[in-house]
Order: sequence, then structure tokens, then C-alpha cells
Amino acid sequence: MEFAQVRLLVTDFRGCYRFYRQVLGLDPQFEAPDGPYAKFSFDGGSAGLALQERAQLAEVLGELGTAPDGYRSLVVLRVDDLDGCCAEIIGRGAVLVHGPAAMTDRMRVAHLKDPDGNIVELQQWLELRETV
Repeated sequence: MEFAQVRLLVTDFRGCYRFYRQVLGLDPQFEAPDGPYAKFSFDGGSAGLALQERAQLAEVLGELGTAPDGYRSLVVLRVDDLDGCCAEIIGRGAVLVHGPAAMTDRMRVAHLKDPDGNIVELQQWLELRETV
């Protein structure tokens, strides 16, 4: 397992994108000022900070809604074998709330919660995105 990102779930994507891009001066991996997703890496590494429209993830998980007092972030871990990893962690007591399933044509994901209710996303990349 490899740490991939902390993802902030936002309702004002354009405002947040502008804040992290222009105010804090972070460079996005690809231009996406209108969303619904953007990732900012640090020092050219693969791990970073990402933004995602809350409504988009709510379509996948259903329970998030669009209220700003709901989930605000999630931890993303990258795995090489999503099905194998899920079988292993279920065997150790994890309960998946979604997946494994395709998120895009390049990525499969599964979601679970830690004991405090924080969302963890496991992701397996099928094809990498070209960076800017």
C-alpha cells in the first residue's frame, strides 16, 4: 500500500481550486479549474493534496450529500491489486461500503470507514494520467 493523497471534499470547487492554485501557489498535475477533480503534488512526487466536488463522490457513496457539515476529507491509498487487498483487509475485519468497482476507465476503487467513521479510499490505477 502506498499513500496517494488527502482529498478535500468541497462544495465551492472553483473557489478552492483558485485558493490552492493562485493563493498558495501550488501547481496542479493537470489544469481543471472547473472540476470536478484536481490534484496538487509536492516536489514532483506522486502523493499530494486533491480536491473533489462533494456531489461527485456522493453519486458513488450516496451518503455524503452536499451539506458542508458532512464528510470533509478522505485518505487515499494506492494498491497494486485491489481485489486481493480487499479480500485481505476484509479477512482482518474491514467492512467495505462501496466496491471494488470502476471509478473511471483508468481506475478501480473501494471505500471503507475506519472505527471513527473516516472514509478511506483504496485505488488501483489501470492506466496513469499524463501530467502537465
